[in-house]
Amino acid sequence: MLLPRLAAFSRRPAAGPLVAGARFVSSGSVDVRVPLNFWAGKRRTSKEQNNRENVYEPATGRVLCHLEPCGPAEVDQAVKAAKSAFGHWSKMSGMERARVMIEAAHIIESRREEIAEMEVVNNGKSITEARLDVDSARLCIEYYAGLASTLAGQHVQLPGGSFAYTRREPLGVCVGIGAWNYPFQIAAWKSAPALACGNSMVFKPSPVTPLTAVMLAEIYAKAGAPEGLFNVVQGSQETGSLLCHHPDVAKVSFTGSVPTGQKIMEMASKGVKPVTLELGGKSPLLIFQDSDLENAVKGALMANFLSQGQVCSNGTRVFVQRDILPGFVEEVVKRTRAIEIGDPLLESTRMGALVSRPHLDKVLSFVEQAKKEGATVLCGGEPFVPSDPKLKGGYYMTPCVLGNCTDEMTCVKEEIFGPVMSVLSFETEEGVLKRANDTTMGLAAGVFTRDVRRAHRVVEHLKAGSCFINNYNITPVEVPFGGFKMSGIGRENGQVTIEYYSQLKTVFVEMGDVDSLF
Repeated sequence: MLLPRLAAFSRRPAAGPLVAGARFVSSGSVDVRVPLNFWAGKRRTSKEQNNRENVYEPATGRVLCHLEPCGPAEVDQAVKAAKSAFGHWSKMSGMERARVMIEAAHIIESRREEIAEMEVVNNGKSITEARLDVDSARLCIEYYAGLASTLAGQHVQLPGGSFAYTRREPLGVCVGIGAWNYPFQIAAWKSAPALACGNSMVFKPSPVTPLTAVMLAEIYAKAGAPEGLFNVVQGSQETGSLLCHHPDVAKVSFTGSVPTGQKIMEMASKGVKPVTLELGGKSPLLIFQDSDLENAVKGALMANFLSQGQVCSNGTRVFVQRDILPGFVEEVVKRTRAIEIGDPLLESTRMGALVSRPHLDKVLSFVEQAKKEGATVLCGGEPFVPSDPKLKGGYYMTPCVLGNCTDEMTCVKEEIFGPVMSVLSFETEEGVLKRANDTTMGLAAGVFTRDVRRAHRVVEHLKAGSCFINNYNITPVEVPFGGFKMSGIGRENGQVTIEYYSQLKTVFVEMGDVDSLF
C-alpha cells in the first residue's frame, strides 16, 4: 500500500498542462487501445491474447481497456532486456545516473496533469490526491538522484600497512510488484532507489490499474535511460510467479496484502533472493484528552478517508479518551457527512470511487458485519449513486464512522481497506497501549497530545514502523517507510533504502608477505 503519502513539495511556476483545470480527459471519455507492456525501449504486445482481462474505470464502471498478461516468453524477454541494460547502467558513475533521473523528474513535472488524470481514470481517486501522488513520485526520483553520487564504501587500516575496503555494488535485475492504490507513485518509489544504486528493474503493476506504470517507463526512456533499464510486464499471479522464480532476478520488492507477501517471500526464498515487503496494516490512532481537538479531528479524517480509505497505513482504529469522546465523535461525524463524493476529475470532489465492484461489495459487507456485532453506524456506510448519469455505474459509497466499537469486533481486527473509521474509547495510557499493540500487524500508529513527554513515551511503546505525533499519513520521501511484524520487511524511501538495493563487498589488501602456517 501505500497510501497517499502527503509530502511537502515545491515546484517551478506551472505552465501549460501543469495548470489545474487544463483538462486532458473526462470521466467516461477514455478508451485505451495501445499496448501496456514495455521492454527494450518500447511498448509491446503479448502472445497471451486469449487470456485478456477487462480493466474497468471505477468512476463509471465501464470497460477502460483489455489487459494482455505476460507469459513465460514475455517475462523472459523483459528480464533479458533488463539484464542487458544493467551491464551498461551499473558501470556509469553516480553523477551520470543522476542526470538521467533528474531529467525523468523534469518530464514528470511537465506532464503532471496528464499523468494525474490517467491515474484518476484508472484508480478512481480524486484529482487533488492524484496530483500529490505524481509530485511524490517526482520528488522520490529527485531525492535518489541526489544520493546516486554519494554511494561509497569504507577504508579500514590494518596492521603492517595492510588495509581493507568495502564497495557498495548493485544487485542486478530487480523486480517491483505494485499495488492498485498508488500505481504511479509505487512504481517510482521502487524504481528510484533501484536505479540510483545501478540496478535495472522489471515492474509488474496490479492488473486492476495497469495504465500509468508504462507512462513512467516511457519517461525514463525519453530521459536517456538505456533500453531495458525499466520495463513493465502486465499480468496477475502467474506473471508475478514467473518473475519471482526467474534465475536472472536478484531481488523482489512487493507492495500489497499479507497473504500475497507471504507467497512472494516463499518463492523468492527458493533462490535466496532478498525481498522488500510493504504489506497491510490495522493501525491505531490514539487521541488523548489534552489534544488540540481541531487537529485531532483533522488527523482522524486524514488517517481514514484518503484515497477512499484504500491506504495500508490508515489509522482505522481510533482510540479516543473517554472524557472527550462525545465532542470528538460529533465533530468527526459532522465533517465526514460533508465530504463531497462524486466525479473524481472534478476539483470539488474529495472522495472518488473505490477501485472495483468486488472491492466495494467487500467494504460494504464489513459495515453490515459491524452492525451485526453491535457497532453503531454514526454516518455513511451505504452505496452512493452520483447525480451525473454517466457515473451511475461507478463504485461509490458514503464514508462511514462506526461507534460503540470493541476490540473483538471484525471491523476492529481485520483490515477493511475502505472509508470506514472505527471509534473506540479508552481510560488510561497503559491500557490503550496494550490494546493498540494487540494486532499481528505493525505498519503505522499515531498519537495526538499536547504533552510532549507523553507523546514520545507512547511512540516508544507503539509496535509500528511508522509513527506520527500530532499528524497522520505524512510521509516525505526523505523518511523511511515500512512496518513491524507482519506488515513487512525492509523500508522504502530515505537513505536506508540504499542498503536494500545494493550489496557490500569487502576487499582485503595485503601489503607484506603471507604469514602461512604451512
